[in-house]
Amino acid sequence: MKKQVCIWLLILTAMVCLITVLTGHIRQIAKITHLLAGEDTRELLRQQQVPSEQFEDFCAFEKDTNYTRYDYLLSYLFTEKQEKSQLEDYLNLLYEYQPERIRALEQAEQAIWEDLRYFPVPLSARDSSLTTSFENSWMFDRNFGGNRGHEGTDIMASLNLRGHYPVISMTDGVVEKIGWLKLGGYRIGIRSPHGGYFYYAHLHDYARDFQEGDEIKAGELLGFMGDSGYGEEEGTVGKFAVHLHMGIYIDDGTGKELSINPYWVLKWLEDKRLNYQFS
Repeated sequence: MKKQVCIWLLILTAMVCLITVLTGHIRQIAKITHLLAGEDTRELLRQQQVPSEQFEDFCAFEKDTNYTRYDYLLSYLFTEKQEKSQLEDYLNLLYEYQPERIRALEQAEQAIWEDLRYFPVPLSARDSSLTTSFENSWMFDRNFGGNRGHEGTDIMASLNLRGHYPVISMTDGVVEKIGWLKLGGYRIGIRSPHGGYFYYAHLHDYARDFQEGDEIKAGELLGFMGDSGYGEEEGTVGKFAVHLHMGIYIDDGTGKELSINPYWVLKWLEDKRLNYQFS
């Protein structure tokens, strides 16, 4: 009798464990479905809060698996887990239950990260005091032209002198927009091969007479940092300190642009800087 009771207790325990596992699995699936279909995904994609050393780990992870660095990045954004096995457990569920959606999001990450080569402001080979700095000013309040959030990162110059610091292309690409904007001043927008739109604003001037459709190479000189913009009249300057406003945009899947926080991208590129001869 005792033996039968023990067997039934073992069976019952196993059933409880199985139900617990299945319940957790179902909850995880429900959470995934809700996340990928909701506004939360959009905001996580826009924020891109991935430390540079973490992205380097993702680059290493992909070498011996079928998952890409962008898969790991997405799994990290969704879970904040760091271990490879934990990220892959989540990816297994994502690809099993939401394969089309996760592939679309992977393409979005590629548009942001795949074509990056250089930090947009080179170091000076002649004067080490000519430095730049930036902070995570994503969606800080701006009020010129109406209240709005700051869709970019401002790279500030240690020497507040327009036309002094060179600005280079972070990626290969094609000039998509060029010329004056009331908010951005003299700007250039470059579409990279994987679809990211890289927006360089408040330039003092351009390196050459760029035309829409011109091909650009990563590291190519685009122009020089300035303080143009915030004026109805073309050529307005002096409304703020010399800096480069850097913006990144991608297609959100519906044909509309989605602004991405460039801060984490720029942090990753900080040690990928060219040296230029300026002083």
